[in-house]
Amino acid sequence: MSEHLRLTGSFLPPPESAEACWDAYESFVTEFVPDFDIRRRCGFQTEWITRGCMNVTTRSEFETLVPPPAVDNLIAACNQSLDNNSPCATCTTTLSSIQASYLPGREIWNVSDCTAYPFIYAAAYGNHFGPTDKGTAKCLFNLNFASSNSSGKIKKIAIYVSLAGCVLLLVLGFSLFCFFRRKRAKILKQKLIDMKNNTNTNTASGLDSISASTNLIRFTFDEIKAATKNFSRENIIGKGGYGNVYKGTLPDGTEVALKRFKNCSASGDAVFTHEVEVIASVRHVNLVALRGYCTATTPLEGHQRIIVCDLMKNGSVHDHIFGATDRKLSWPIRQKIAMGTAMGLSYLHHGAQPGIIHRDIKASNILLDEKFEPKVADFGLAKFNPEGMTHLSTRVAGTMGYVAPEYALYGQLTERSDVYSFGVVLLEILSGRKALVSSNDGQPPILVTDWAWSLVREGKAMDVVEEGMTELGPSDVVERYVLVAVLCSHPQLYARPTMDDVVKMLDMNVAFPRIPDRPISLIANIEDIERSVSSSGGSGQLSTRAGYQSYSESLKEDDDDDEEEKDGGR
Repeated sequence: MSEHLRLTGSFLPPPESAEACWDAYESFVTEFVPDFDIRRRCGFQTEWITRGCMNVTTRSEFETLVPPPAVDNLIAACNQSLDNNSPCATCTTTLSSIQASYLPGREIWNVSDCTAYPFIYAAAYGNHFGPTDKGTAKCLFNLNFASSNSSGKIKKIAIYVSLAGCVLLLVLGFSLFCFFRRKRAKILKQKLIDMKNNTNTNTASGLDSISASTNLIRFTFDEIKAATKNFSRENIIGKGGYGNVYKGTLPDGTEVALKRFKNCSASGDAVFTHEVEVIASVRHVNLVALRGYCTATTPLEGHQRIIVCDLMKNGSVHDHIFGATDRKLSWPIRQKIAMGTAMGLSYLHHGAQPGIIHRDIKASNILLDEKFEPKVADFGLAKFNPEGMTHLSTRVAGTMGYVAPEYALYGQLTERSDVYSFGVVLLEILSGRKALVSSNDGQPPILVTDWAWSLVREGKAMDVVEEGMTELGPSDVVERYVLVAVLCSHPQLYARPTMDDVVKMLDMNVAFPRIPDRPISLIANIEDIERSVSSSGGSGQLSTRAGYQSYSESLKEDDDDDEEEKDGGR
């Protein structure tokens, strides 16, 4: 990227080269991390790499923001061999100071934020050795060519640095991105602690600080009214305990969804601020994107708190699975929804700093864009999960049928509480059955998790899949999805995988763990209890055609063993 800047005066590759730029980077990464798709794994979109920071795309725009004395200091500190630690430290300290003083903003579309720009500029114009010099690359871009054992690989790295125009930006960007994301997350967490302790934190000022560090737009109430045609009933596309969701159109023609909180008060402000902070602190292709917000108090409308997000034109998973439509989702689309949701949750749990527990994963909170790409939404109940905490003890919240047993019974919240909810949603996607179905004959309600378990334990995993599903994939792949859903929705916390493991199990041909037997339900029938007791001598592990020992086979082996013992006794 620095070499590209030196040759063209532009920080960014042209838009038409974005795909080729990513392809070149992928071929470079594959040498060291096989089968790692950086865009899909990290939630980046192809065009992001060609979008700038703070509207800075050229050398002249950079030098407009950074005054001449600062540029002179940069050259004085960096125009020398940077191969040794001392001159390298002097240069990087100066660059960090320039970034903090003149480039404090960040642009969510740009993978590296603004932090890389002074380094890219310094290597291109502030150091006469240039960006391809080994000392410069080592100091400014963390590329230590001398550590490689292969001269051919060294040459290949240099070629990619100069031609792709992407490698330096991304390599440096990842480390800096994580550092500043972690730093900002600590600030957000402290704000939440202050709120919990009833400090007099002003909602508007808290949101102003978020807006200053992101590209969030603070809309006026008049702009919101114009976008929704004065909150017309015809524009309502969703309802919930928090209020209504409206479809709206911004002046530039962009369609958005506007979540309007009702009954706003001091406590309502805390909920609103919390949701904005959570959504603003994360960015992933499978998480709903926040465009902006509105806070206003008027004589007629009172206290107004509104969140503005991208409009998901295909509604929610609930609409397509349980809505009044004759068209059933095909297997490829359901598979795409399952994988995308898993990746979004994996990012929340393991990619965000601190980690985030959603607490309300359900079919209606997974939205679908025009390409049926899933977006996890509604962070009103989300909790930051401080590092090192085994669990959070908190008031139970969520939706009946999706809440994990240990959370519902004891208020113990962990990341695997979300895993349970994901397992329930995955079963809904696969089976077309709701999480909780009430019985008309006075019997207890039926959980989809219990129903699916009963089929899998009998070796009938494919019977879980909705009848008539089009374009059904290979049976071993579909069966694997069923087993993942059953494993995720296991009532015992220890048996559930992490969301990282779930992504691997859905995406790759990795060894599948054995599924432990389930404890007897508190509402089990006497027949279920007797059957469980009679089979207690079995392994309790499940099997399918994908290569795991079936429960029915296990029972048959137990019967054979019993017969052998009887024969031996006679």
